[in-house]
Formats: sequence, structure tokens, C-alpha cells
Amino acid sequence: MKDFVDGTAYSNEQGNRARKLFAAVVLAALDDAIADDKKYGNGPEQIARWARSRDGREVLTCAGIDPSERVVSGLMDFVAKGVRTSVALSREESERRNAAMLDLDAA
Repeated sequence: MKDFVDGTAYSNEQGNRARKLFAAVVLAALDDAIADDKKYGNGPEQIARWARSRDGREVLTCAGIDPSERVVSGLMDFVAKGVRTSVALSREESERRNAAMLDLDAA
């Protein structure tokens, strides 16, 4: 029984690692689309085309993200904002965004 539990835990850990790897691919695709948006002005269209493609849908699914139209529009909105993923995921950006929301609520 102990071997089964150890094997299951190992498999779950491997699955989590794979999911994180595919999530990193999604973040890289977002950064590429943001760079395209700054350079050519077509970033949201690029990420939408990628997310709707067979490869994009498979990467999103493997990352644990449902490849629905709602997700595609969310990815497009994210790219349109132009904030790099590393900045958006940082604690400072999160705190700045929360402070801005509190300022808006107070007004």
C-alpha cells in the first residue's frame, strides 16, 4: 500500500511540474504578443490567433486553462494593457493595483 501512495504522490508531482511548464509557455506567448503589440500594433490579434489554434488550445489545456472564448478575450485584454507578465505577477505591481482600486473606491 505504501508503494502505491508513493507512486501516486510522485505522479501527481510530475503532473504539477508539467502543468507549470505549460503555464510558462502561455506566459511566454503573452510576452511575445505584448512585444508584437508594441512593435506592430497587432498583439491582441496574435494572441487570439494562437489561443484558437490547435497548438494553442492544447498548450492552454495542458496548463490547466480552459481554452474557451472567454479565456481568449481575457488574454486579448491582458495583451492590450501592455503590462509584461513578469511585472504583472510581481508583488509591487499587485500592491500598486490594489492601492489604485482603493483610491477609486474612496473617491
